[in-house]
Amino acid sequence: MPLKIDRLNLMLGLAIVLSVFSSSSVMAAKVSFKEFCPQFVGQWAGDAAKAGEIPRKVAVTGFCSHDQRQLILSVSIGTRAPFSETWWFREEGDQVLLTYYDGVAEDKQQVFSLYRQNGDYSLLGEGVVNARPALIQLLFDAQTQTQTQTQTQAQAQNQAGGWQWTQNIQYLDDDIDRYQLFRGIEMTPVAPSH
Repeated sequence: MPLKIDRLNLMLGLAIVLSVFSSSSVMAAKVSFKEFCPQFVGQWAGDAAKAGEIPRKVAVTGFCSHDQRQLILSVSIGTRAPFSETWWFREEGDQVLLTYYDGVAEDKQQVFSLYRQNGDYSLLGEGVVNARPALIQLLFDAQTQTQTQTQTQAQAQNQAGGWQWTQNIQYLDDDIDRYQLFRGIEMTPVAPSH
């Protein structure tokens, strides 16, 4: 019986996520990892914090494999761990497998589905957070640079400004029907990405 309830909660959570996506002017669509991977190549800097914590400066380095089936994001400097965090994303059929390593705890793995909406990327999966069943969302929200007086509108649209990477959770065993921010990482480009 608890398994059926967990499945119902999962279905309800996914329905809520899909309804949020469909309420926007453009529906979210599944995309290939090959579209996602090259967007995060390069060096990035910004602030990062878990919900309720003071932000710390971090550096993020992104590497995409030649076949665009693997992406490694290394988050360093301001992390709590004495080592960098490694986020290793790889294409596994129509899903994305993530292996997370911080140099302290055991590796963590999670399977996600990858979506795109209005230039933003969202990885959605089901897992366990703090020993509780949860929907997990890694949202990469595209940020644009402020247009200057010397830029034309077309130039401003073609110039990427970075990403706001939020890690969100929705516990399946409580009544809150929205994602809660777990951690956010600002990614502003500091080196050419291609």
